[in-house]
Amino acid sequence: MNILVLGSGGREHALAWKISQSPKCNALYVAPGNAGTSNCATNLPISVTDFEAIAKAVKAHKIELVVVGPEVPLVEGIVDFFEASPELAGVGVVGPNRVAAQLEGSKEFAKAFMDRHQIPTAAYASFGPEDLQAGFDFLEKMHSPYVLKADGLAAGKGVLIIEDLEHAKEELKSMLLDAKFGDASARVVIEEFLSGIELSCFVLTDGKSYKTLPTAKDYKRIGEGDTGLNTGGMGAISPVPFADDTFMQKVTSRIIEPTISGLKKDGIPYVGFIFIGLIKVGEDPYVIEPTIQGLVKDNLPYQGFVFFGLINTTKGPKVIEYNVRMGDPETEAVIPRISSDLALLFSATANGKLCETHLEIDARTAATVMMVSGGYPESYTRGYEITGLDRVEKQLVFHAGTSKSDSGKICTEGGRVLAVTALNQDIESALKQAYDGVAQVAFTNAYFRSDIGFDL
Repeated sequence: MNILVLGSGGREHALAWKISQSPKCNALYVAPGNAGTSNCATNLPISVTDFEAIAKAVKAHKIELVVVGPEVPLVEGIVDFFEASPELAGVGVVGPNRVAAQLEGSKEFAKAFMDRHQIPTAAYASFGPEDLQAGFDFLEKMHSPYVLKADGLAAGKGVLIIEDLEHAKEELKSMLLDAKFGDASARVVIEEFLSGIELSCFVLTDGKSYKTLPTAKDYKRIGEGDTGLNTGGMGAISPVPFADDTFMQKVTSRIIEPTISGLKKDGIPYVGFIFIGLIKVGEDPYVIEPTIQGLVKDNLPYQGFVFFGLINTTKGPKVIEYNVRMGDPETEAVIPRISSDLALLFSATANGKLCETHLEIDARTAATVMMVSGGYPESYTRGYEITGLDRVEKQLVFHAGTSKSDSGKICTEGGRVLAVTALNQDIESALKQAYDGVAQVAFTNAYFRSDIGFDL
């Protein structure tokens, strides 16, 4: 097969890296790609939203399978574009069509879908400019903190969590009337704040059957201890320790299967990834063993009773959001743990034969640490040379925001520059190995969080 991966980030490098290992893959292309993807594929200088140019490349390179990395081309209808063209109709595409992609493209659509199919999520209501007063009234009935979400795609910046009621009202007005997030905030979803620990669940489906991929937990904040501004992700761990068999059985029965069956009931064909952002709310408080172990580790002799004051809210996993593609940097932790032939899995997905394949998972833990440009997620400088990549031996380095200069030097191009991933027997050893890899690489104003996995 000749295969094309669309995208230019760490997610696409990880996908291309794995696909390139398949004996089923004759030729691999990435559009537009980055300096890292050029090591395992041929880069094509094409925008992911230039459908006409993509179509020409598909025909010129006799592409049989297209794997769509980012969400924007999916929401804009690249699958529909392929299906509408007689010349492209035989090309397999891993990704949902425009209607199905609204699970990510519209928060309101996703919440209504969950409501309709009794999939547990936060209580909510949605509002437009004409409903501003109703939005104010709804906020007054909610408890702090207040969660405001732009309905459409806002490059990961459209979610606000606000403690003060009056401030929340001001932000709602700014989103609806002043287009704070452009067209994305033409409608706003206000929802209940859920407190708990988050994780990501990934499903690959051909519309009939599905495979559940390894879980992961990412770290969005720029600062240590999950503080500061939100980013595209500063690191990830897979698997998530608390997502044991019992927990995942609940995720499967309460969320994954109702999602797949709900799409069928609604007549929405879905091919590709479903990224389910989950939160574990108030269930099975795991405190006794860590407390005893902590006392021992801290050399604090303790004899007698320990009184645990606990709170247990509405139990079980709930959905925070759907995405219609793999996450980033979770992909850089999840894909290395897939032992199966990824090209074979994707081909089966596109051809409705996923049930005929077997998914094999590496039992080891993967830890991913992102190296970013100083100043990110706000302003930063591009074009710094990256050195030390040749010294990294026991780790995987996935390029997220890199380019190659005319002289062949690898340089920084984006805010998130490199994802360094290590596989080892447990979280502690995987993280140590990942940070050892980070220490080998250098570029001006490089920054990374040193506490990835701190809460696990």
